[in-house]
Order: sequence, then structure tokens, then C-alpha cells
Amino acid sequence: MKSLVSQTCKQSNRSVSPDANHTFTVEPMHAGMRLDVFISAHLAPEYSRSQVARMIKAGLVTVNGASARAASAVRAGDVIAVAPPLAPEPHQSTGDAPAIEVIFADAEIIVVNKPAGMTVHPAPGHPDATLVDALLARFPELAAMAEPDGVLRPGIVHRLDKETSGVMIVARTPFARTALSREFKDRTVRKLYLAIVRGVVAKDRQTIARAIGRHPVERKRMSVASNNPRAATSHVSVLARFRPPSRDELGATLVLIRPETGRTHQIRVHLASIGHSCLGDKLYGGAAKHADAVSFERHALHALALRIAHPRSRAELEFIAPPPDDFAGYLAAHGISSDSPTLRRWIQNE
Repeated sequence: MKSLVSQTCKQSNRSVSPDANHTFTVEPMHAGMRLDVFISAHLAPEYSRSQVARMIKAGLVTVNGASARAASAVRAGDVIAVAPPLAPEPHQSTGDAPAIEVIFADAEIIVVNKPAGMTVHPAPGHPDATLVDALLARFPELAAMAEPDGVLRPGIVHRLDKETSGVMIVARTPFARTALSREFKDRTVRKLYLAIVRGVVAKDRQTIARAIGRHPVERKRMSVASNNPRAATSHVSVLARFRPPSRDELGATLVLIRPETGRTHQIRVHLASIGHSCLGDKLYGGAAKHADAVSFERHALHALALRIAHPRSRAELEFIAPPPDDFAGYLAAHGISSDSPTLRRWIQNE
């Protein structure tokens, strides 16, 4: 069956318009294939199997004029019609769309420096002033990338926590969305984060390999003591130690983190699990007070760099988001520069 799918993909390796109707007739050689596999093979590489499954669930796919399930087997002679997703209802924001710093943009991708305090997409409790609002204001054509299930997350292929600042990449086309999603799934994207943590970290380098899942009691938290954990790995390197002036204080450490996996709250949970939570982290920082925590009104975590293969050219690209004012100010107060040469040196040494 795999060879049939591969052959179909080769025959269909062309640009697929996201706003066009598509009709396919099943040939005998493809009889018995799952419906979602058959369609995704014909619409590859613009649409992945998971996206096709959502389209089927949303009623955008018919087989011989009737609705069907993703797991249904196609038969020779079946006529399969795929309709484009309906245009989403415009998102009504109560205020002006926030400004966003664009690091890079071309026909396929947009790279931004997300500020701390900005939610990625509208959600209960965070309906306005999101990254999606900022992107749609600057790139209105992204509205055509809305998911068929009606959720307004056009081009979003990964996320940062609301209070985490730094570099994010957004897909501008269905082709780029599928390609980037595959890179994140295959863990070929290289991500580097800066964090300032409580206490003086003893080891210069260490790997934290502790599975993470939903906290067994507090559902808003993640934990290494979850009943249903998933594998998670983070590599941590010390960049600078800020030793305390007295025994009554804990000191702090500037660390660079390279996560291999992308679990929810992974870095914050891993750092807390070794007794060095991010400064300002109200969720995982514990009850102990820290003199330096007043420097941060949010957790001290910044997505510094992101390296990808470009969706079309496959050229290796690396994007850097300089640390924001709270990070830069803290480091400057401790005699550490966060200028471009310093950032490059940190990145190259990891």
C-alpha cells in the first residue's frame, strides 16, 4: 500500500490551490485505501493527512455525493470531491491590533519576535491582542489559512507560552505549513532558549531527560510526576553564574537550553525539577522568595534562536531574536553584554 501512496504523491507533486474545489476518481489500483490517505496523497505536499482528516470531519469531503469517515475505504470508481474551507468569520477584536516585530518574511514564511505577555491565538480568557491579531493586521491574506474546524490559528505551526518572548515562525502557505509541521514533528528544528534561573547551577552542562505530562491534581500545571507522561529532553548549558552577596540569598544563573522535544511548559518544568526554576515563574517557582525575582514581572525565559530548513529551497536558515529589555537590563546590571557578537558566540558554542 505504501508504494501506491508514494506513486500517487509523485503524480500529484504540484501546487494545490487552497481555495479551489478538487475532484478525484478512484482507480482500481487505489481501491481499499483509507479515504484520508487517498486524499492527502493527491493533495500533497500542501495538505497533510491530519489536515485532511479535519476537512473530512468538517464536512468538506464527499464520496459519491455523500459524507464519509476518514477511515472509510475507497472503492474503484468512487468520485471524491473536496471543497475549500469556508472563509472564517472575521475575528472581532475590542482594540487595535498590537504591533509585532517581523524578523524575516518571504513568500512562504514569516518570522517574528513575539513579546512577553502576548497570547499566540485567541482562546477563552485571551480573546484580543494576540499574535494572530497582529499577523492578520499586517498580512491579511493569512485569513485564507484558517483551519477547517473554524479555529483561527492561520499558519501557526508551533507556540510559545504567553509570557515567553522570542522567535517564532509562521507558515504563509499551505505548502509551508505542511513542511514546517513535519520539521517540528521530526525534531529537525533547532531551538535555543535563554533563561535566568534561581540559584547557582553547579554543572556546566547537563541533560534533563524526564517525561512530562499533566499534573495529577493541578490541571493547569505540567509535571514530571504525571500519571500519563510523554518523553521530554532538554540540554542545559551554563553561560554565567551570579553568586549571592550573602548566605541569605540564593544567587542566579544564566543558562542556554536546547530542547529536543516540545512538550507544554517543558523548559520551565525541567528547570524547576532540578531546583532551578526561572526567575519570576509564578506557576513553577514555588513559595520561596528570591531577591532578583523583582526584576521580572514574568518568567525569565526567552526563545533566542530557531534554525530550520526553508520549506521550498531547503536552505538552512537561522533566526535570532535579541533578548528584550528585562533580560538585557538584568544582564547589563551584572556586567554581561547581550549584543550581537555575544549572542552569536553563545549560539555557536551550543
